[in-house]
Amino acid sequence: MDRKIIEVAKELSVSVIREAGLISKEKFDHVVEWRSKDEFGDVVTEVDHICEEIIINQIREAFPNHQIHSEEAGGIGSNDDWLWLIDPLDGTNNFAIGLPIFTTFITLMYRKEPVLGVVYEPLTDRLFVSAAGEGAKCNNRPMHVKSNPNIVKGNVGWIQGHQVQHDQRALKLRQFIDINFKRMMRLWAPTLQWCMLAKGDIDGIVLYNSEGDDLYSGILMVKEAGGIVIDFEGNPFTGMKEEPYLIACHPDNKGELLRIVREGLS
Repeated sequence: MDRKIIEVAKELSVSVIREAGLISKEKFDHVVEWRSKDEFGDVVTEVDHICEEIIINQIREAFPNHQIHSEEAGGIGSNDDWLWLIDPLDGTNNFAIGLPIFTTFITLMYRKEPVLGVVYEPLTDRLFVSAAGEGAKCNNRPMHVKSNPNIVKGNVGWIQGHQVQHDQRALKLRQFIDINFKRMMRLWAPTLQWCMLAKGDIDGIVLYNSEGDDLYSGILMVKEAGGIVIDFEGNPFTGMKEEPYLIACHPDNKGELLRIVREGLS
């Protein structure tokens, strides 16, 4: 793995994500064009396309041989060890209805492992950056996942895939978590929840079958902030999987959170 590529990619990502974020900030609460794009009720706005084009064009100019997968444009380029994952608006539904919870993210993968994650929250001007082996920062301040000795009194994020919908097992677990923690959060902007965990603002995440481009920058962010990401069997999560079922938290809280999830599924 070429560290120089990661450094150049980081500099480019920080620059272009701020440029795209400025557009979404200016357009927020003034959306004039949006449409449904699938049977799950997801929408796409003109801002998605404008920001996506800016990001893709600059990445292709700097790294013409790299593969890119973007939320709206799909796959670009042939298979390569290096893969860029992009979502110009993670939380488009929120954005379209005037709910100020959304981000833009750029992830760089190397051989199916995240090596760079850059997430920008335009309305708060919070820039989250993580690189493999370099830690994770919010506006250049180091982030650390926090340990909660009484995690059942804490705040836990819930993330589920679109295809889950009315899955009875998911409904049972979600309700169990909702009544056994202080608060269960569903933001419909997954990357922001991962960043909140890395920053120490929430205590854990339970993810139920939600594989998507938004997953991998968040995983890197949490791991680089000292957290762990495991599956429902307690095994460390690595690589890319089509149907992930994950728990993320501080290592101190692994046993308790895993126990609660297993109890909720029993």
